[in-house]
Amino acid sequence: MDSVGVAAAAAPDAGPGPAWQSKCPWGAPNTTSISCSLADVMSEQLAKELQLEEENAAFPEVVAVAEGPFITGENIDTSSDLMLAQMLQMEFDREYDAQLRREEKKINGDSKVSISFENYRKVHPYDSDSSEDEVDWQDTRHDPYRADKPTTTPRRGFIGKGKDITTKHDEVVCGRKNTARMENFAPEFQVGDGIGMDLKLSNQVFNALKQHAYSEERRSARLHEKKEHSTAEKAVDPKTRLLLYKMVNAGMLETITGCISTGKESVVFHAYGGNATEDKVIPPECAIKVFKTTLNEFKNRDKYIKDDYRFKDRFSKLNPRKIIRMWAEKEMHNLTRMQNAGIPCPQVVILKKHVLVMSFIGKDQIPAPKLKDVTLGSEDMKKAYYQTLNMMQQLYRECNLVHADLSEYNMLWHDGKVWLIDVSQSVEPTHPHGLEFLFRDCRNVAQFFQKGGVAEALNERELFNAVSGLNITADNEVDFQAEIEALEKMNEDHVQNHGKKLSTFSSDGDPPIYDE
Repeated sequence: MDSVGVAAAAAPDAGPGPAWQSKCPWGAPNTTSISCSLADVMSEQLAKELQLEEENAAFPEVVAVAEGPFITGENIDTSSDLMLAQMLQMEFDREYDAQLRREEKKINGDSKVSISFENYRKVHPYDSDSSEDEVDWQDTRHDPYRADKPTTTPRRGFIGKGKDITTKHDEVVCGRKNTARMENFAPEFQVGDGIGMDLKLSNQVFNALKQHAYSEERRSARLHEKKEHSTAEKAVDPKTRLLLYKMVNAGMLETITGCISTGKESVVFHAYGGNATEDKVIPPECAIKVFKTTLNEFKNRDKYIKDDYRFKDRFSKLNPRKIIRMWAEKEMHNLTRMQNAGIPCPQVVILKKHVLVMSFIGKDQIPAPKLKDVTLGSEDMKKAYYQTLNMMQQLYRECNLVHADLSEYNMLWHDGKVWLIDVSQSVEPTHPHGLEFLFRDCRNVAQFFQKGGVAEALNERELFNAVSGLNITADNEVDFQAEIEALEKMNEDHVQNHGKKLSTFSSDGDPPIYDE
């Protein structure tokens, strides 16, 4: 007895029970064979159905493309070769796209990152969803701004004869030409869409639009230049940021914490110093002074630098933007002079173009207060006055400089003493306006300390004589300033005649002279 007979004999004795107990695990499965004739096997329709079943099983998300009514066999126009070619092409495209989908599924699998063969698929023109009413400017050869039958203007400037004559100044012709010329405007200037409209612009309207387009283009260029090349409030331009990044990457600075002060001419940032080098001693805390590269604040400041003999020859040869770098260079040289004379001031670390790195006057990112903001007792105020007087005398006699903007706004109170800052505008006493600047500084200092309650404070004329040693005797301020102007004029004439500068001024006789 074979295995099938054993299984059939054992089945009635099994009795009631689960379905899996009624079958022998070694028995052959009961398969029902489907009778199929040779004609059905060779049928093309059956092959298509089996192929669609395989595709649906492999790609359930892909919807089978329904065949159009023109390929069902009933409505086929077999007399048209074009129709037959299109049907064959569509069939080939569907098979090709199905093959691409199978390749995508095989390659991608369950990967989160998948590739697509979308660019390689066949796009049949009949499958396009675009509307017939849509018009693409790139696909049309018709220019809506031109006439349907373009007419050329001959060399003689007119066409036609008699009443039908048309010159190049014809209103319609000029209007269409002006409309076409609007394409030459800047891309930012919106001229609208005139497709399908026969637009005609008069010369007056076109010239007004043209002038407005040029004005907008220049204004946009100015705004772009100001944004890219200017240092704004509490911000820096890309070139300045690059300079700061290079300092940090070189190890000169550890980190830049933020802005601590803003002014008309510069922005000051706080930074922690980096590693010291053999020739440079970098303090633990630094102040980065970034001179603003906008020229608005420097238009009326050139008098401080163009008459300074140290920069006079270079001033006329530079453009305004490089003058700002010279302004930073001037402050560096003035601070170096003051530091060598022992005057309390920031220590210069390095100068890069319009960025000056100095020592920080303060502690733990908190800058030292200005003299106008600090409340001092009578003894400290008196001490600050005599220290300021001593620094002005040192600045004039040892450093050969005049601060030219000295006031309580440019003096800091730190560690029980006064520190001088902002000396970019400082000039030498031989400057054509040096004595005027000194007298202005003396007036500011005298008024501040007199208001602060310092009884020993000298007035501006006495302070001027104490600092300069000129001993100008005048009963009133008008005569005093007149004598100052006379001394400056004498000095300027001597420089022009002899090409030399005066080292000091003297009230008796000619002042001493030495060569540059």
